[in-house]
Amino acid sequence: MNDPLPREIRCVLVPVGNLRLLLPNATIAEVITQSTPEPVAGAPEWLVGRIAWRGWRVPLVSFTRLTGTEEGDAELSVRVAVLKALGGNPKLPFIAVLTQGFPRLTTLNAELIIPTHDGSALPPGVRAHVLVRDDVAMIPDLEWIEAELLDLLDDTELTASVESDASSELPESSDAAD
Repeated sequence: MNDPLPREIRCVLVPVGNLRLLLPNATIAEVITQSTPEPVAGAPEWLVGRIAWRGWRVPLVSFTRLTGTEEGDAELSVRVAVLKALGGNPKLPFIAVLTQGFPRLTTLNAELIIPTHDGSALPPGVRAHVLVRDDVAMIPDLEWIEAELLDLLDDTELTASVESDASSELPESSDAAD
């Protein structure tokens, strides 16, 4: 299987605060209106709580609080991007991130992504700072965020998500972006 890497990748720029998250399009399961999150006892400030989504109690993360970046315009409509978790843990298949506005689809290649960080330590949850055309963006470290969430959320909460999913069937096909 020596298939060459794709020359172009379909991505989304997800607005968070004054920056954008750069993610592969296939990572986004759905963008929804923010609902009131269920608090998580003893959670750090960046774990806003859990939201109900398609039978799951999905952890809701504030990326701006996690990384210490500016919150942006509080007047903008706040939405939630539900992301597919990458770790393959059946107890945590999704992670939600607060966004402002809607993600923007774009097709990128390696020449259009320019690293911009100066080599200093990156904030937790950030894999890279980049410039994408005219947008400053961060590539999140979703594996790190998922590992932190698994450490923060006890097995009882994770098991409850799986049990609630079993009791509410997902539709055969969904409008999730693949």
